[in-house]
Amino acid sequence: MTNAANRLGLDYRDQAQRLGPPVIPITDVHTHINGKRASRIYAEAAELYGVDRLYSMSRIEDVPHLQDLFGDRIRFIAVPNYMGDDPKTAFTTDWLARIVQFAELGSRICKFWCAPRSRDYEIEIGIPDLFSLDGEWRKRALKLATECGMMFMVHIADPDTWFAGKYTDTATYGTKMSQYEPLERALSETPDTPWIAAHMGGNPEDLSFLDGLLSRHANLYLDTSATKWMVRELSAQPRDELVAFLTRWQGRIMFGSDIVSLDDHLGTHAVRPGMGELSTSREEAFDLYASRYWALRTLFETEYEGESPIADPDLHMCEPETYSPEDAPILRGKSLPADLRRSLYAEAAEGLLNAWHDTH
Repeated sequence: MTNAANRLGLDYRDQAQRLGPPVIPITDVHTHINGKRASRIYAEAAELYGVDRLYSMSRIEDVPHLQDLFGDRIRFIAVPNYMGDDPKTAFTTDWLARIVQFAELGSRICKFWCAPRSRDYEIEIGIPDLFSLDGEWRKRALKLATECGMMFMVHIADPDTWFAGKYTDTATYGTKMSQYEPLERALSETPDTPWIAAHMGGNPEDLSFLDGLLSRHANLYLDTSATKWMVRELSAQPRDELVAFLTRWQGRIMFGSDIVSLDDHLGTHAVRPGMGELSTSREEAFDLYASRYWALRTLFETEYEGESPIADPDLHMCEPETYSPEDAPILRGKSLPADLRRSLYAEAAEGLLNAWHDTH
């Protein structure tokens, strides 16, 4: 049966067996695992595809049962209560309190969401610069997280497709390049603190830009999360250029999927925008989670060339006369050398995150 995460009708359990175990057990540094039932479905997908350790932006209320399920294979990234009924409190005073609570649970990474669409929430909440790294509340959170021994993760920019189709009002959202100005200031002001810029630094479309960013800031690391985005844009990169980029920055690029698991994926309940895609059954939820690992491992390990099994509505948004919302880009496997896969899948994360946890 096909769905938006499985357009091609793949048996993702069989596909995991065909891929075989990864060259090294995978550490996924960017997940959002929640829900007692959904987390167990996610756990099956993760085990099948060789994911041994995960870092999750989970609701603090979900931490106890996730610890019971995953044991020491899961570590938590501090995040606000995105699903709270009072956004103003959730992103101000409650956020500061949760940083301390997460630190007491052993979290040593604090996430800052600075996507351009946060401007809409700032207007809605009534606090200008609430989500900007230059804003008063963010500076307070950065200071508190530092005192709690945390490094930082940041979502700083969105796909080029979104700037073409959603962020055309530059007076409100700025340009893509303007998103990086506060990040570069923050990186320079905190040279001893590592920063992980999610989603290939928000710019998998432009490896030369990322090369410059990494050259300027020795405390910057990237992850490969946001699977649809990575499939679309990294597939478009010439293999030699991607291999050269990953070789140059080996040890500073880490595997991430951005998988979101929610119990609402198992029914017809509405999911808050931005908190994950919908599915209506256990098997659709499994496809949703497993598809991300299949796509990323296929991209990095194989020479596959064909349509992605995951629908990518960005194609329709930018070219509605050519693509439907159910269409997908071509996935072009890059068959990365084994040493790059070992670094990407685990060694880079171990070198940064294990050392940081041990010393903080």
